[in-house]
Amino acid sequence: MANNTKILSTASLDGRLLQKAADEGVLLDAMSFIKISAVEDEALVEKVVDLCYVSATIVFTSVNAVKAVSDIIMAAEPQWDIYCLGNATQAAVLSQFPSCNIVAVANNAAELATIIIEDGEEEEVVFFCGDQRLDTLPDTLRKNKIEVYEVVVYRMQKVQNEISENYDGILFFSPSAVDSFFSANKIDDGVVLFAIGNTTANATKKHTANKVVFSETASKESMVDYAIKYFKNK
Repeated sequence: MANNTKILSTASLDGRLLQKAADEGVLLDAMSFIKISAVEDEALVEKVVDLCYVSATIVFTSVNAVKAVSDIIMAAEPQWDIYCLGNATQAAVLSQFPSCNIVAVANNAAELATIIIEDGEEEEVVFFCGDQRLDTLPDTLRKNKIEVYEVVVYRMQKVQNEISENYDGILFFSPSAVDSFFSANKIDDGVVLFAIGNTTANATKKHTANKVVFSETASKESMVDYAIKYFKNK
């Protein structure tokens, strides 16, 4: 693999991953294309805190939601049953809510909804989410007569950064980042796109015919590793 291979991550990365790439002869840049902000509202805080003291089934499909809820409840130790996505989201749940019970984990929202339905135990769930959440999970549950109480705990804003470098590969971690990136940038035909999950991969295909490589179970670190190996073996 040539030492001038350049990859762009459209989300922030730990400095350790940047160095890891450099050690492999890859220049890895990280530039965020979305901005996350917690919802600051007294009624929301009261609602979330109240939930800490009741038995509830909770659904998380993003690390951002886990962090936002954790920041609200602080030292409280809820006894929730939790359904969540795997990898980074699951790790965040284990770290922030050690007193809770993770009932099941899935690779994507559609799979998670199916698991909840097939379990047959839930009549209602609380879905902590962002203001731009996808319809897949709540719509599927409601069609199967499971009540979904959506609690929006963070907002997502697109950041239209323009890139000035020519990259060999670009890493995408959400459909919102894909839309934000392509609203301000065009790429050459040979640029390879790496997407975390099928939903993000499909979002890239709406903007370009470039090659898209995706993984349902990728974390940021595994995506970086995969991209490095891809160009190393190319």
